[in-house]
Amino acid sequence: VYIRKHALDIPPPSEKDWLKDDEEDFFLQDPNQKCDALPQPFRMVNKLVMLVFENAMEIIERRELLRDAQKLKVQPTKCFPTAEFQVTGRANCLATSGKYIFVGLSVGLSAFRVSDCKEVCAWDAVKTEICAIRALDLGNECHVLLAVDEMGLVWLFCFHKESFLLIKILNEVEDISKRSTCVEVVLSQGGDYAGVLLQGNTKAWLDIYRLPKDSWLKEMEKSPGAAAGLACRERRSSCTSVVQTRHNTVFRLTFFCWQESPLSANKADAKVSLPVLLLKVKPPKPVTGSSFKNPLDALKKVDDGSMLGLGYNHLIKDSQWDLHEAIFRSTYREYLEAEGERESKEKIPRHATLHFLLPSWILQVGPEMKVQPDVPAGISVHWDGSHNLCLYLLNHPLKEKVDSDPKPDIVWPCAAPIACSAVSSCSRYLALACEDATITVWDKHLGYPLSVTAILEERFIRSIHFL
Repeated sequence: VYIRKHALDIPPPSEKDWLKDDEEDFFLQDPNQKCDALPQPFRMVNKLVMLVFENAMEIIERRELLRDAQKLKVQPTKCFPTAEFQVTGRANCLATSGKYIFVGLSVGLSAFRVSDCKEVCAWDAVKTEICAIRALDLGNECHVLLAVDEMGLVWLFCFHKESFLLIKILNEVEDISKRSTCVEVVLSQGGDYAGVLLQGNTKAWLDIYRLPKDSWLKEMEKSPGAAAGLACRERRSSCTSVVQTRHNTVFRLTFFCWQESPLSANKADAKVSLPVLLLKVKPPKPVTGSSFKNPLDALKKVDDGSMLGLGYNHLIKDSQWDLHEAIFRSTYREYLEAEGERESKEKIPRHATLHFLLPSWILQVGPEMKVQPDVPAGISVHWDGSHNLCLYLLNHPLKEKVDSDPKPDIVWPCAAPIACSAVSSCSRYLALACEDATITVWDKHLGYPLSVTAILEERFIRSIHFL
């Protein structure tokens, strides 16, 4: 008798026993369907086509979901131009003031009325290209304009009753080699002051002017005809009508305006009050070794000790600075080598940020100085790469000769160099952004910081604005 030694094992299924896709659920299909099946390679083509269709449907569904989500968002209003105006030459810049739009062209200045976009006046006496404009409404149909041309000259205009009146070229000098180039111009909120940042060959400085706007308004009211005659104005529509009737007269007037030079314009407009130079602010010098022989000499240079200064009056010698730097470099040599060698020689900054400030607790004005609530009482200045925010008062009595290097009345030192700053429209809040990505908002009326925000990521803040 044959006896099986081991139990009967069920053999594992092999690949040939697996059901094919075509044979799946064969018992549910029509037997005649077997003859209708597509042969290879048409079945493979059919699968690829169906796969493409399925992927396409998934993409369509995904896009429809995104479209529905986009519809739920608030859509921005699309603005289309309602009117346009033609200019002569190329338009480089524009500024709005009251009911007028002033456009800087490649051949001069033009003024357009906002209501109908028609040109009311044009100034092209010297055919200079205007690159920047600042304009402000002074009231009584009078506007003040600061225009910077391609050569860096600052042209001060008064626009009164639709006519340009050239008052002065602020940085004009007789010697061209000593000419300075304007980098930026700033007008105060009420038009009482103007600031001009100038750069020479090796230095930079800020000129602060007081604009006699009240005198301008009185002078314009007293002699409106003289101001209109000196303004070198040009009305294109009126010139066209006059050409048809009195050709010789118009030819002479046009020839006179084209031949007029900036020097003759300044001489002709001498009857108008000129701006007064108040301050000439220079960048702070690098802090170097002390030249004082004893502490008494240093104390004589200090005013009263009630405020912080720029750090010039100290007793640290050059040898002590050099020794301190040598110790620092030997201690942190590996970190300095990893970050790269930095320039040890400090450069004099050539760019500054200027703000006009209204009276507040920060700007302590003496009782002998008259202060108006809507007129700036001081300025804040910080230069590139400087830790200090310098505040200067504008209500000092006028001197015959402007101080070439005035000391700041108030100094705010910061932990890092100031990158940018901003003042709110109400002039109450001052925001300072430093190079260590720290933003501090100050309440100038109360004199204390409202908030200090540090951005965690290493970012360099280039500009800051109040909304």
